[in-house]
Amino acid sequence: MAEMEYKERIIQFGEGGFLRSFVDVFIHKMNEQGLYDGKVVVVQPIAKGLIPVINEQHGVYHQFLRGIDDGKVVDECIEVHSISRGVDPHVDYTEFLKLAEKPDMQIIISNTTEAGIEYLGTEELTDAPPKSFPAKLTALLYTRFRAGLPGFVILSCELIDNNGKELLACVLKYAELWKLPKEFIDWVKSENDFCNTLVDRICTGYPRDDAETFAKRIGVEDRLMNTAEIFHLWVIEGHHEDIFPLQKAGINVIWTDDVKPYKKRKVRILNGGHTSMVLGARLYGLTTVRECLDDPTVSRFLKKAMFEEIIPTLGHEQDDIPFGNAVLERFANPFVKHQLLSIALNSVSKFKARVLPTILEYREQRGSLPQCLVWSLAALIAFYRIDEANDGEEIMAYMKTAPVRDILAKREYWGQDISFLAKDVVRYYDIMENEGMAAAYKAVLGES
Repeated sequence: MAEMEYKERIIQFGEGGFLRSFVDVFIHKMNEQGLYDGKVVVVQPIAKGLIPVINEQHGVYHQFLRGIDDGKVVDECIEVHSISRGVDPHVDYTEFLKLAEKPDMQIIISNTTEAGIEYLGTEELTDAPPKSFPAKLTALLYTRFRAGLPGFVILSCELIDNNGKELLACVLKYAELWKLPKEFIDWVKSENDFCNTLVDRICTGYPRDDAETFAKRIGVEDRLMNTAEIFHLWVIEGHHEDIFPLQKAGINVIWTDDVKPYKKRKVRILNGGHTSMVLGARLYGLTTVRECLDDPTVSRFLKKAMFEEIIPTLGHEQDDIPFGNAVLERFANPFVKHQLLSIALNSVSKFKARVLPTILEYREQRGSLPQCLVWSLAALIAFYRIDEANDGEEIMAYMKTAPVRDILAKREYWGQDISFLAKDVVRYYDIMENEGMAAAYKAVLGES
């Protein structure tokens, strides 16, 4: 692959395993087929990350894709060349802003976790850099506007509802906070397309347990090597195949006018299944999703949560039950060692986005509470009491010591006061703390 042929066309906020197993692989494939001539500049959205390693390896890494496809075992490795370099705005903010002044840039992609799209309201335009991702993006867009260049197609991949529009709302709030000119605000709205999207691929990241085996297979040291399942889906609310020919390259992409039905099903069943299962399973002593599927107790819990609580709430079981069965098959992928602690990152915001809506809708529809999902909230609180939790420092400090009822009343975490869950959450939490996780599973599964 002739590296110099490709122009830097994409700014990517997020250097983690997911985007590198997903869109960066797609861009590599488009380039390889001669359908695209673009490379990615990766921006590190938080203070610590992989940018030094990305630059040491000149953006090159190996992506392993493994699973069962149409009944056949697939185990492939792709040497990915779609990343040109990385920029850390916390180290070189000027270089970050210069990206906006490159006329060839067309697309911005982000995956900063559910916690990433937030409006803090405490930053200044003169901060170098502002703390939050939307504030950094606003500064970047303002630089672009002042350079007199066209806007971007902005593909937000964070797993929250209306991710593109929520990101736009944050940008507009920062523009107002910083008293930026009306012409800029009009330009943001009219010249940029903030697309809602849905992403779906289970990425298992760096293969720590098998790193030596993988290194022997590729014959080089690669600190960025990455693993993921074969399945992938990207649903994008917009129509930009002309500048980003994903479908033409054979990528499983749907351009649509409405991403909501696709997103709701995926986030509630797959991501909601993950989030409702992993924290209790980790407290139970398991380490991977595959172990959860192999464990009779945890597997029974997951199936009850999925097929008796989540799917019935969605209201169209004829389509959703096959999707649920396919999710279970993906969870049981023999190649995937999806670490529970990886999924557990930022669990408070994940629970709010992935599980709480089902609890609220179930209650509204049935007048009762979905016990497995409520149990999983008790497990979340119990998990945050131990040292394995990984979230914002303030969240971890509060969750570790606050009374359960105070946590449920914390509107900043849940978007509302959910104290109406207190009776059942406290009951399950007390069993977990006093009798152990085996007794807690028996209680929720009706076995005691």
